[in-house]
Amino acid sequence: MRKDCVVVDETNIDTSVPHSARIWNYWLGGKDNFAVDRAAGDQYRQAFPGVVDVARASRQFLTRTIEYLAGEAGIRQFLDVGTGLPTADNTHQVAQRIAPDARVVYVDNDPMVLVHARALLTGTPEGVTQYLDADLREPAAIFAAARTILDFGRPIALILSGVLGHIEDTAQARAILRELLDPLPPGSYLSLNDGTSVVSAEIREAQDEYNETGAMPYKLRSPAEIASFFDGLELVEPGVVPCPRWHPDDRVDTPLDIDAFGGVGRKPAR
Repeated sequence: MRKDCVVVDETNIDTSVPHSARIWNYWLGGKDNFAVDRAAGDQYRQAFPGVVDVARASRQFLTRTIEYLAGEAGIRQFLDVGTGLPTADNTHQVAQRIAPDARVVYVDNDPMVLVHARALLTGTPEGVTQYLDADLREPAAIFAAARTILDFGRPIALILSGVLGHIEDTAQARAILRELLDPLPPGSYLSLNDGTSVVSAEIREAQDEYNETGAMPYKLRSPAEIASFFDGLELVEPGVVPCPRWHPDDRVDTPLDIDAFGGVGRKPAR
């Protein structure tokens, strides 16, 4: 297993402005966050108390989709873009529990995630777990590096968990997604989930307040807009649904209808 680690100057981490990855880490019970993140997270939770359920539902959805992909679908390569900070059941941990030889590439451009690269780069001896410092908005740079780790002659699962909302223009988000999907071979998969504002009106107010804090804005989309990201793919049943309703099991501990929608789609043969 490759264990290359990146040395980062921690002074590059801006602790004066809240950061979405650190706020989610806080909501999920992690410790990799600062006072400014906890304050923003608490403010959001006051306006929309259900946000912690949304965060948990998104994480549980990620776990179940990786289990499906590594298990039933037989995928052995994963490209997790915008991974954020490590918590419990990271992509490589879930995939390599099922398939120890799975190859997992994480992509993020946040300095604090780089600081935690050693945690992300711990996987099975049989597999590969690697981290790339790259931006979601630059697919060409992602693939230039990913091709040195993943075999693009075999199916790859692209993971986008709660990240496309950071691309505010929906047409631009679709274009970026197409650039990420186009190089992947037939039989590859997309696992994607993002926030909506259809179940609770409170989340819209909370998100508007958050977007005014100076943190990177996040756009809440309709379920139809999220479903449009799967155009051209073969959706796995039950399609694009609230995250807790996608292949639910007894680990789902959130309301079934929640403002986080997601799905899994397969890239068909050309």
